[in-house]
Amino acid sequence: MLQSLIQRPRRILMTTDAVGGVWRYSLDLARELAAGGDSVVLAGLGPEPSPEQVREARSFATLIWLECPPDWMTRDEKDLDQLPCELQEIASAYAIDLVHLNAPAQAAGLELNCPIVAVSHSCVVTWLHVVRAQMAVGDWTWQRERNRMGFDRAQAVVAPSRSHADMLEACYGSIAGLDVVHNGALPAPTAAHRESFVLAAARWWDEGKNASVLDAAAALCGLPLFAVGETEGPDGQRAFFDHALSLGSISHFEVRQLMARANIFVSPSLYEPFGLATLEAAFAGTPLVLADIATYREIWDGAATFFDARDPHALAGCIARLSRDENLRRRFGQRAARRARKFPLSAQAAQMRDIYDRAATTAAGR
Repeated sequence: MLQSLIQRPRRILMTTDAVGGVWRYSLDLARELAAGGDSVVLAGLGPEPSPEQVREARSFATLIWLECPPDWMTRDEKDLDQLPCELQEIASAYAIDLVHLNAPAQAAGLELNCPIVAVSHSCVVTWLHVVRAQMAVGDWTWQRERNRMGFDRAQAVVAPSRSHADMLEACYGSIAGLDVVHNGALPAPTAAHRESFVLAAARWWDEGKNASVLDAAAALCGLPLFAVGETEGPDGQRAFFDHALSLGSISHFEVRQLMARANIFVSPSLYEPFGLATLEAAFAGTPLVLADIATYREIWDGAATFFDARDPHALAGCIARLSRDENLRRRFGQRAARRARKFPLSAQAAQMRDIYDRAATTAAGR
């Protein structure tokens, strides 16, 4: 009976956006699922992807771009009213067996007969709680309500770390069917040798990425510090670098090449539900210097150097210590690479397939 509820291979509808880490997460997971026989329709929200992004996505999936913005890019809940209809039309047109939403709020008001799995990569409510020690009030109150509706609508809810799962329940209360699946990443490219620079990668316009501390530390350390990623956000947010050397937005391939060449990789994030760029740097065997936050302790304790996320002098001190000691860098690079190998894409996809199976059983029971 149970086996009759579980369809393999599946036709999966997966939402994405081209702005942040969700794009890389969704493409890497969709590629792995497609390699295992599933077919994936990627439905994008928000600013349209670059031609390079489109080519990559369409090499293994169907890519459709929606008119609706992501929930975190609007202050007006009415902007999201058309999303259920857009998703329902795609699900019908492609005979979708399961919907994988990369934001729980997208499940609110969604009427489908197939199972729904919602993954919380981040949200305004937990972001405000961590970064500004504030509650989601005023213009953001609906964000909490809509996410809560999404949690209740989905047959399964996934967080990319235990730390983020705990934060979700601290902010929203108990969430039925909440599970943890760590992200995975592709193996890293190699470089002939390491070079004397420090690398950091993030969407720096996001206050939670802590660009100001990174820039202040760059003025204190003796190595060039390169910051890869957008400095201007979709709503006019900006980050300014006076001491770090901003490379702006470059291709994912170029970022991973830089990771393989860098002496040290830094992430100063105050808010990081997982930290996919850090995992990619670790796959390259690059020593990690990370903000001392719960997520990074959960995943990288014993395999990275940690610093007080609000103290640029502490960050500069960690960089200086590693930069002076080649043997220490080698040891921490080896530790990072060993830890990274615990997070292959194959394991992530296998866990998600198990969750899809359980969601199908739950949907049938309802």
